[in-house]
Amino acid sequence: MNTTARTADTYEIELSAGTVAYQDSGGDGPVLVLLHGLMMDASLWEGPSADLAADHRCIAPTLPLGAHRHPMRADADLSLPGVARLVAELLERLDLREVTLVGNDTGGVLVQFLMADGEERVGRAVLVSCDAFDNFPPGLTGRTLVLTGRLSPRLFGLFMQQMRVRAVRRLPIAFGRLTKRGDAATARWMRPVLRQPAIRRDAVRLLRSANGATRRLLEATADRLPLFDRPALVVWAREDRVMPPEHGRRLVALLPQGRLVEVDDGYTLLPLDRPAELARIIREFVRATQVH
Repeated sequence: MNTTARTADTYEIELSAGTVAYQDSGGDGPVLVLLHGLMMDASLWEGPSADLAADHRCIAPTLPLGAHRHPMRADADLSLPGVARLVAELLERLDLREVTLVGNDTGGVLVQFLMADGEERVGRAVLVSCDAFDNFPPGLTGRTLVLTGRLSPRLFGLFMQQMRVRAVRRLPIAFGRLTKRGDAATARWMRPVLRQPAIRRDAVRLLRSANGATRRLLEATADRLPLFDRPALVVWAREDRVMPPEHGRRLVALLPQGRLVEVDDGYTLLPLDRPAELARIIREFVRATQVH
């Protein structure tokens, strides 16, 4: 695209769980709502959004998944199904319709939950290298993170202090198998949990809810995906070592209007590793499935 990209502004909205920040590029193009995974924030999508905002309205919330800046209410449901409902609430409050809902990593779990629920505001779905079927928590990275959630918030914070060191962030138990090129982003995502006790409490609550029941719900959700009768795109990193590429093929086989694109030279976090290529793929998908 040669069109000049639009810069996203950051806003805050008060939802039932608490204050949620989101980036919104504005504009009157097709709406993309971009969801991140555990211990990440909206900046996961900065690269693709800078490109896509030229002809789309890009909205990227920072969900309460461990790298958020505003503590949630004490009674907030911070389970993944609860966070998925928070996404649905955001769509309603912003009065967004015919949304292309995009999720990467555990953000793809949230998208699958809303697809299975038949969320009427979702016109298309894009799953980008994400947890699926029985792969939850995903890989060594996910299992390690969920295990740390058994610690008290104080001990969890002490454990996470190690993430200040780049060599630790690049380990397979951390972000090493999730991204080839995105270390600067992963360092930034650690700041809230390192600096704010209330965010550590939220993170521990979230991780303690990420249990066998969530895995069983994700498996049951796959059984409902054939009911999603709208356009769906599955984008998978061919070299992914956390989210099995076979799962991308299995997902697309379940979706009546599914299509699959596999991407080289990147790991799970394709928005960091291949932002321009991912933007191109999403743009072509939206253009090909628009109703004129």
